[in-house]
Amino acid sequence: MFGKAFRVKSNTAIKGSDRRKLRADVAAAFPTLGTDQVSALVPGKEELNIVKLYAHRGDAVTVYVCGGNPILFELEKNLYPTVYTLWSYPDLLPTFTTWPLVLEKLVGGADLMLPGLVVPPAGLPQVQKGDLCAIALVGNRAPVAVGVAAMSTAEMLTSGLKGRGFSVLHTCQDHLWRSGDKSSPPSLAPPALDAPDVDEEKGSVQADPALQGDMRRLTLEGEDEENGEVRQQMCGEKSVSEATEDASVRGLNPDPTDSKTLQEQMDELLQRCFLHALKCQVKKADLPLLTSTFLGSHMFSCCPEGRQLDIKKSSYKKLSKFLQHMQQEQMIQVEELRRGVESIVAVDWRHPRITSFVIPEPSPTSQTIQEGSREQPYHPPDIKPLYCVPASMTLLFQESGHKKGSVLEGREVRTIIVNYAKKNDLVDANNKNLVKLDPILCDCILEKNEQHTVVKLPWDSLLTRCLERLQPAYEVTFPGQEPIVKKGKICPIDITLAQRASNKKVTVVRNLEAYGLDPCSVAAVLQQRCQASTTVSPAPGAKDSLQVQVQGNQIHHLSRLLLEDYQLPRKYIQGLEKAPKPSKKK
Repeated sequence: MFGKAFRVKSNTAIKGSDRRKLRADVAAAFPTLGTDQVSALVPGKEELNIVKLYAHRGDAVTVYVCGGNPILFELEKNLYPTVYTLWSYPDLLPTFTTWPLVLEKLVGGADLMLPGLVVPPAGLPQVQKGDLCAIALVGNRAPVAVGVAAMSTAEMLTSGLKGRGFSVLHTCQDHLWRSGDKSSPPSLAPPALDAPDVDEEKGSVQADPALQGDMRRLTLEGEDEENGEVRQQMCGEKSVSEATEDASVRGLNPDPTDSKTLQEQMDELLQRCFLHALKCQVKKADLPLLTSTFLGSHMFSCCPEGRQLDIKKSSYKKLSKFLQHMQQEQMIQVEELRRGVESIVAVDWRHPRITSFVIPEPSPTSQTIQEGSREQPYHPPDIKPLYCVPASMTLLFQESGHKKGSVLEGREVRTIIVNYAKKNDLVDANNKNLVKLDPILCDCILEKNEQHTVVKLPWDSLLTRCLERLQPAYEVTFPGQEPIVKKGKICPIDITLAQRASNKKVTVVRNLEAYGLDPCSVAAVLQQRCQASTTVSPAPGAKDSLQVQVQGNQIHHLSRLLLEDYQLPRKYIQGLEKAPKPSKKK
C-alpha cells in the first residue's frame, strides 16, 4: 500500500477527546495489550498528530504519529500497527517467518506467497482468514511487515503451503516507514523452543544449504516445483540459530550477560543522543528551541541504528526531568513558556562534556541498509532561459537552418542576427553601430506605425527587439537527470497570505513541483520548524499541482528554508516581502 509515495491531505495535532477515543480503539483492537501498554503507545501528554493521506492507489488512510514516528494507521475503520510499534511490542500479532531475500519483494508491493514461509519447529501460528499478522525474517523476531491472512492456518497446511498467504499492507523501508526516523529493526532473538525430532515431523528434512540461493525465485513466484512441498516444510532450524549467532557476534543483539540493567543502558543512550544532537544538529540560530522539537527532530535522529530511544524506560521517565538535570550541569538553560511547554533558550557549547563527545561513526552494516532508502539531499535545478521561433519570424531564422518552433539560447539568437546583418550588407558603412533594416527585419521587429519611419537601429536595440518578439521557453536540469525543455516562462514559487475563519492568517505556498520540491516533504519540514499545523491540498486552477498551507505568517521560516537550505535563487521566489516586520521595542 505504501510502496509508492502518498499524498498528505492534512496534518494536525490530536485533541484530548480524540486521544482518549484512540486509546479505547487500541484497547479494543489489540486486547493482548495491558492498560499500561496502551497508555505508553498512546501517551497522554506527548505530541501526537493525525495525518490524513491518500495512498498512490487512492485509498484514504489516517496515520497517527507520535515522537516523529507513525505508530498506527487506520484503513476502512480498521486499525493497524506500524513496524515501529511492533518493534516495541513484537508479540502483539501472530508472527510468521520468511527469508531475508523476500523483504525486497514485499517492499516493492508483492504479497507473501506460502512457498516463502519458514515453518518453525513448533509449527505455524494458528490464525483465521482475515486475521492481522506480522511477518519477520529468519534469525530476528522483530517484524518487518504487516499483513492480512488470505487463508486460515488449516487451509495453508491443506494446500501444501501453495498460493497466496498474506496480503501485505505495510513494510519496513516503504514510504510510511520513511516518514519516521528510518531506524532499522532491532535484533530480537527468536523464542527458545524445544524442537521435536526431525524424523517425527512429517515432510520435515534438514535444510539444504542451496535453499537460500533459490529462495528469491521460490518465495513469491509460487512456482510448482517437483520438490517444492519438501522445501516448504523445512523448519530452517540451523539457519535460525546461525543467523542469531552471527547477529550476536556483530553486536546487534544485546548481550544477556551484560552487567548493566536496561534502565542504565537507556540512560546512557539518552545522554549520548542529547550530546550528539547538541554537537552536530542544534545551532545558535535555532534557539530558542521547543523541547518537544529538540526531542522529535534532533535527538531521535541521533539514535544509533538498531536501537530505540524510550525515555520512559530510563531513570528520568520524563524529558523535562532529564533536561532539568542537564541544566543543573550547566550545559543548557531551559525556560517554561507556559504550563507544560518548555524551551531551550541557551546552550554552552564549550562545556567539557559537549567538546569531549566523540561523534560515533555509522557502522558499515547500517550504511548498507540505509543506502537504498535514504533520501538524497536536495539540490536546486539549473534553470536556463531559452527562446522559441514563432511563425512571424521564420523568414529571419530560416537562412541559419532553423524553422518554426526551434528552441535557441540567447547567445545563439545574437549570433544569427549578427551573421544575417553582415551577410546581407546591412551594417551602416558610415556608422558600424547602426544596422539598416531590410523588409524581413521590418516585418519581424517593427510595429506597424514604424514601418515607414524607422530605417536604421542600433545593434543593442535590434537585438533587444528581436528577443522580445521570440516566444519564451526555459530548460530545467535536475542533478543526475536529462534536461527538460518547456515553453513559456517558469512560474516562480508563489508565497501568499490568506485570511481564514476567526481572522486567522495562513501562509500558502504554490509551484514547488516546478523546482523539484515535494510539497509533502516541505510541509513536514515547515511543521517542525514553525511548530504549526500544515496541510497539503490541490492548488486551485492548476492541474496536478499541490499547495502547502501553514498556520500563521511563516514567511521568515519559508525564506530561510528556500534561500538558505534549498539555495534557490531569490528571483524564482515571489512574496518574501510579505514577511512580518519586527516589532519595535518600547
